[in-house]
Amino acid sequence: MSEETFVGIDVSKARLDVAILPSGEIFAVDQTQDGLSTLLIRLSEVQPALVVMEATGGLEQAAMLALHDAGIPVSVLNPRQVRHFSRALGKHAKTDLIDAVLLARFAQTLQPPAQVPGDASQRALEALLARRRQVVDLLTMERNRLHSSRDEYVRRDLEEVIAYLEQRKEGLDQALQDAVQQDPKSQATYSLLTSTPGVGPVLALTLLAQLPELGSLSRQKVANLAGVAPLNRDSGNARGHRSIWGGRAEVRQVLYMAAVTAVRWNPMLKTMFDRLVEKGKPRKVALVACMRKLLVYLNAMVRDQALWHTQPAP
Repeated sequence: MSEETFVGIDVSKARLDVAILPSGEIFAVDQTQDGLSTLLIRLSEVQPALVVMEATGGLEQAAMLALHDAGIPVSVLNPRQVRHFSRALGKHAKTDLIDAVLLARFAQTLQPPAQVPGDASQRALEALLARRRQVVDLLTMERNRLHSSRDEYVRRDLEEVIAYLEQRKEGLDQALQDAVQQDPKSQATYSLLTSTPGVGPVLALTLLAQLPELGSLSRQKVANLAGVAPLNRDSGNARGHRSIWGGRAEVRQVLYMAAVTAVRWNPMLKTMFDRLVEKGKPRKVALVACMRKLLVYLNAMVRDQALWHTQPAP
């Protein structure tokens, strides 16, 4: 039986550095349509079992989608995973070609599962949501500058920029709602999610765009994916402090803000929060527990296509 082939691709703005194992072949192509065509031709000749690349702020999207459309299994890795793998191997040098070989070695050794990218509507929703998040960050920075500025001209300029950014935020909010309304499946899921007390448009849109697996996973897996499952830190007879870590940070951040509201207005979560605090749990620990409970219930609601008032069992 012939040995399986694994490919690592180091992505940069201008080019893709490619390493193939076990043959050891290394080459580079431009990050252009012609370069992607050349890449697909070269990889079709070796029929890789898996191609891996790092997430690089969206620069990897074109290559990932081209590989997926060509039927080549591909996995996009968190850079932290690759960094830890490199340290475990004792590798400290870094160039694009070295990184490509390292990624191929990662694929060959650990064989992470191939990923299936979302459809066009889900990717468009994710792009709009990312842009909205950028505008909100800009608004926060400009408002902080306005608060500290004492020069009248600068203050007027900041107020004009803030007014413009607020308009752009409103436009993006409308574009997000339009995108949801144009997709019947997204519209149905959005209605289910927002039927929950404490779940507003931002959390519902974030879950639609960045947690499309919602409703198809077990409660343990969906909690791990969002990074709200407590992780053990035990050794021998010592029991370490449980904490949440990893997962999809954007989902966890929005879920936290939703839980802050939900423990006031959602009867089930308010009861749970108050009970945990009465037992002596720190308020932040109780809030994290409510984040996980809220996500588990939302996962069950999407799975069962049930509105909140029916209170689905996790």
